[in-house]
Amino acid sequence: MHRSDPADLAAALRTGPFHLALRTAISVRGLALHRVRRHLALRGVNVGLTSLSYWQQGRRRPERAESLRAVAALEDVLDLPEHSLTRLLGPRRTDPTPTGPPVRPYRDLISPAVAVDDLLATLAGPRDTGLHTITHIERIRIGPDRQLTRRDSQHALRAHRDGIDRYLALYQGDPGSDITRVGVRAEENCRPGRIRRDRTHHLLAAELLLDRRLRAGDTHLLGYGFDDAPSPDPSCEYVRGFNSGAGQYVLQITFHPAALPVRCQRFALHSPGATPYETEELTLDGHHCVHLVATALRPCLLGIRWDWE
Repeated sequence: MHRSDPADLAAALRTGPFHLALRTAISVRGLALHRVRRHLALRGVNVGLTSLSYWQQGRRRPERAESLRAVAALEDVLDLPEHSLTRLLGPRRTDPTPTGPPVRPYRDLISPAVAVDDLLATLAGPRDTGLHTITHIERIRIGPDRQLTRRDSQHALRAHRDGIDRYLALYQGDPGSDITRVGVRAEENCRPGRIRRDRTHHLLAAELLLDRRLRAGDTHLLGYGFDDAPSPDPSCEYVRGFNSGAGQYVLQITFHPAALPVRCQRFALHSPGATPYETEELTLDGHHCVHLVATALRPCLLGIRWDWE
């Protein structure tokens, strides 16, 4: 990890903003966020990794009394002068009502954009679904014919406004697949709602109705999946789009023993068809699987691709 220069820290503490000063202080001390969290816990202050990440990115700011106490403890953990971080927060906002994380439209993450717009227009609803992913574990299975056959998802979600009673799942099959044959499984703490399909562009949008109406701050566990109708050609990648980021995402791809790839690579994109801004080689384990783990995700596309020859 590249460490910031102490001179950068002095300047950030002098002029702010708060998130830059916090991020620079963490970098100068060479601490990973989980270690910062552990040091805080030893001082009797409990803060989630997602909150720490959002604070240092400027996506949220400490507002509540316990959060302000955590900032004071951070000054101690990071060996900073007393009040050096708290003063950068300025006066408390008169309305500290939390807002949701930044949201990109789905059309930015799935191609063609017009087809996504048309499909979602049949499911009238707000651009922001009111839910943030705390943790998402996704498992993909590739069959003996080198085709994607099954996808399973486990979500831990948090509502950031009142009245949330559904989750929207989007799926795009491989070119040549028959989206009309794709099965939707609502398995844990949800049931199927409206399902819309675009056969031409292999797109599916499914409402998953929650078993309760959430209030802001409520969490919910959700399990669902898709049974694919494979295309004639072998699958060569799986991509997950995040329109509002995520606290943690885990993707595992399991290959049939009779169909093992020769190379696997993790990648991240800003938009469909763009040049990856992040890549990493992955190695199959003894169970014919590869996986990735990503934390504090901002809106992006993240996936794994593989070569058969």
